[in-house]
Amino acid sequence: MNVEVRYPVELHHPVRNLSDRIAYGITRALRFFADTLFAKRYGNRAIVLETVAAVPGMVGGALLHLRCLRWMRNDHGWIRTLLDEADNERMHLMTFMEIARPSLFERMMVLIAQALFFTFYLLLYLLSSRTAHRLVGYFEEEAVVSYTRYREEIDAGRIENVPAPAIAIEYWKLPADACLRDVVIAVRQDEAGHRDVNHAIAAQQARRVPVTDAL
Repeated sequence: MNVEVRYPVELHHPVRNLSDRIAYGITRALRFFADTLFAKRYGNRAIVLETVAAVPGMVGGALLHLRCLRWMRNDHGWIRTLLDEADNERMHLMTFMEIARPSLFERMMVLIAQALFFTFYLLLYLLSSRTAHRLVGYFEEEAVVSYTRYREEIDAGRIENVPAPAIAIEYWKLPADACLRDVVIAVRQDEAGHRDVNHAIAAQQARRVPVTDAL
């Protein structure tokens, strides 16, 4: 199956200022941690990281909702965009739960990582929503890299190209005979879209354009 490429896969936002450096530094540190802990166990990596990836959209959507209420202004669709992003990441999690069963240790990691990251991201968003969105943009860049390597492992035969779970076939409208490779490509396209959205929001805020007035 050939999945239509909707977003460019190889794309990196250059680090230009202090906000970018903070966001990129945090991203690289967490990338090192994930590489050390999971190595090439990409299915298990996806389970743990997708539980964290679903947090920013919900936090951003909720805080933007409150901001629009306070200032009585239109969100121009951004709230829905961010909440859809959170829901999409949740579907990634539900899909990979069908592919790679997490161990008890990984389940405990999910509980701890989500609690810590939610608190951290909420505080970061309140301090600098621009840096928070840039952080997610860089997170998603790394996600694209991870899913590209996941696909390469499948192509090399080191990971079995098992049939796609029913939940994935229904959600992405895949053919009935779709396999894991098709799912990985679809997820990677989602992550590339989230990357572009969050980098765009951060860029608008760097120009001091309110997100609610940007679209």
